[in-house]
Amino acid sequence: MTTNVEIQRKLNSFEPRPYQLPILKALDSGFKRVLAILPRRAGKDITALNYVIRRMYEEPGVYYYIFPTYSQAKKVIWDSITNDGKRILDYFPDELIVQKNAQEMKIRMKTRNGEESLFQLIGSDNYDSLVGTNPKGCVFSEYALQDPMAYQFLRPILTANGGWALFISTPRGKNHLWSLTQIAENSPDWFYLKLTVEDTEHIPLEEIQKEKAEGLMSEDMIQQEYFTSFTMGVEGAYYSKYVDQAKREQRIADVPWENGFKVHTAWDIGVRDSTTIIFFQTIGQTVRIIDCYENSKQGLEHYAQVINNKSYVYGVHLAPHDIAVREWGTGMTRIEKAKELGIKFATASDVNIADGIEAARSLFSKVWIDDKKCQPLIKALENYRQEFDAKKKIYKPHPLHDWSSHFCDAFRYLAVSLPKTRDSLSKEDLEKRYQKAVYGNQANLPPMFREENYIRGIL
Repeated sequence: MTTNVEIQRKLNSFEPRPYQLPILKALDSGFKRVLAILPRRAGKDITALNYVIRRMYEEPGVYYYIFPTYSQAKKVIWDSITNDGKRILDYFPDELIVQKNAQEMKIRMKTRNGEESLFQLIGSDNYDSLVGTNPKGCVFSEYALQDPMAYQFLRPILTANGGWALFISTPRGKNHLWSLTQIAENSPDWFYLKLTVEDTEHIPLEEIQKEKAEGLMSEDMIQQEYFTSFTMGVEGAYYSKYVDQAKREQRIADVPWENGFKVHTAWDIGVRDSTTIIFFQTIGQTVRIIDCYENSKQGLEHYAQVINNKSYVYGVHLAPHDIAVREWGTGMTRIEKAKELGIKFATASDVNIADGIEAARSLFSKVWIDDKKCQPLIKALENYRQEFDAKKKIYKPHPLHDWSSHFCDAFRYLAVSLPKTRDSLSKEDLEKRYQKAVYGNQANLPPMFREENYIRGIL
């Protein structure tokens, strides 16, 4: 009996702050999906970890705690020490720990009834390791920086077994976290909480202003980190203002496929990560992006099938300039393998990244993007940014490699290689082609004789 009292005391050693209580109450009241947007240093992970420990004690099962990367999970939870010198893992009562595996960051723990629960730290960059698992609960920490495919992979499993998922994060622009907030805000099945430092009061505003005055944080970063702003805070972003301008000019809208013109593609081919394809048409001086596709860990045959299943008449397929020297795993180069499958690649112009980004920026004023078929591309363009050096407090002169990189690389290849897709047609030829696309066999008839004009009652 004494042991049980001691265990209960240790399980209750965490005292949540008032603003953390709604998260815990929502989970205890039966919400299976909880999203909490909290400012920096608000104790998100301490709160979430202690909830997991308590659920492990009450209900045997597998519980995953997921970070953007494996190394981040190790740094933030496994090796971390709190401000008062306590190891975060010490929240697990010693009396309940059955086994601790530092290499795989696993902890086996006894439950209330003497059975076992398993806790494991995971990086979303390796979500394939979850194949065949059946978790009861998952925490997605800093979800804005995670590979969203990790949740997409686990979601049907959690739905099938009645498991729960807690998402905790600060914003990072209008990416997949922003999309999730739109779902959570409008669904009765979700509990959604978004707080700023003015709500939590865990850090004095004077301290934040001091960080700004000393050059430790810019106003943009302060808005993101402390005031949980989705509209500010993507500092170092390459294309966000150009995307905003395109939206204001309604160039991100319904962009239909003009079947009188060929469809070109621009690819970024991943080896261990995503492969992306942008489908676009060049009509006069405009670039009309009508479709896009992304997948990972698939063979070239898969992407060839995707291409062939669409009704487009293709022009040029643009691929990274080094496609000719990389192998797909069959002993053939990818460009040779693609040709066998009916895709004749043209290599993108060999331009350094900085010049390629500048070419993409210059192209934006001529670009139209379909707002429904190309949502993944739009989000990537909004969030593509420079890598930040946390020690020097400056942005590095190169892009951060994350989920947004793949589509943005394909867009860069499009920009630098656009002349390869241009038809050598005069303005008159382009007009004739457009008329044929719109009016078909009646294109050569005078306007007054076109059936469409009679139907509309124009003539």
